[in-house]
Amino acid sequence: MLNPHVIRGGLALLVLALAGVAVWLLSLPPAPALGATPPVATSEMDALLAALKPPGHKRPLVAIVALNDATETTDYLMPTGILRRAGVADVVTLATGQGPVRLFPALTVQADATIAHFDARHPAGANYVIVPAMSRDDDPAVLAWLREQSRKGAIILGVCAGAKVVAAAGLLEGRRATTHWYYLRDMLGKHPAITYVANRRVVADRGVATSTGISASMPMMLILIEAMAGRRKAEAVARDLGLPSWDLRHASHAFTLTRPFAATVLGNVLAFWNRERIGVALEPGMDEVSLALVADAWSRTYRSRAVTFAQTSQAVETRNQVRVIPEAVSADQPSASHTAAFTDQRPAQALDQTLRAIAGRYGARTANVVALQLEYPWSASP
Repeated sequence: MLNPHVIRGGLALLVLALAGVAVWLLSLPPAPALGATPPVATSEMDALLAALKPPGHKRPLVAIVALNDATETTDYLMPTGILRRAGVADVVTLATGQGPVRLFPALTVQADATIAHFDARHPAGANYVIVPAMSRDDDPAVLAWLREQSRKGAIILGVCAGAKVVAAAGLLEGRRATTHWYYLRDMLGKHPAITYVANRRVVADRGVATSTGISASMPMMLILIEAMAGRRKAEAVARDLGLPSWDLRHASHAFTLTRPFAATVLGNVLAFWNRERIGVALEPGMDEVSLALVADAWSRTYRSRAVTFAQTSQAVETRNQVRVIPEAVSADQPSASHTAAFTDQRPAQALDQTLRAIAGRYGARTANVVALQLEYPWSASP
């Protein structure tokens, strides 16, 4: 029989822990309003485009690098899909080693080549290297390769928390930069020589560009396309994405750890018995950007995880030659409690509709939690 003193002691510790959590939640700010942001001067945008201009007159070569064990889903697939549909550069997806690339929080893909194979085929290096967020910022192979590519003249673009990887390679020292709101303090703490620029989706400084959170890779790639091929081409790609406008403006103050965010995440995590697998059907020729956004969003609710399925276990090739490896064949799909829609929509609409679907299934607060993680200016009223 349990000792009554032990029981009382355990209950006291539980009460103290709950009180500590309550105090912490109350110390957090309420959800800030998005608000309007002032326009960006034309001269600033012109300077950014000039900084991202491709060297020479040859067709640019873009390399997008990943760790095999964990690289952020949308950071890796959105630049690939957007740049390939633009047709203004040769785009190669890379991995540090052989085998599949496990993306987080969802999807598994096969890269085009390893970094070693790329180096053998392109000894002069890439014109641009895109760096997604990764499971670790200090992978020796990635850091050494980034330094070498930069030395050869590549413009390095850190997407979202990929800026931390770029910083770990020493390529942001003494430069202006930005990153995902959640990792900003960590990056600046480790690299105090970086000058943080608020209220900008994209920042470029002497051969290195960085962006804010996950959804910023869409405007970042459109800006890169404009630098490569002009405004008209960027506008055409934006229409294909379903994005009516884009620019550098960003309300940085609206993206921070808030009381509603923390309380919603805590509540969803504690309800561990109430988890869902959201089935995502893979179809040949589907839009990989819409796929990435839908799967990413459903896997950030703390209530659900996206699970891909297809007719066979073979990799499915998307519209722009991304090979996605299904987690299950269609016969196994009924194990998922819900099937995700909107992967057949244009990417911008797919994300908005998925957030609305999440709000309808789990509530507006959970949809806002997802949008905040994506650093996406979207809000559903509770």
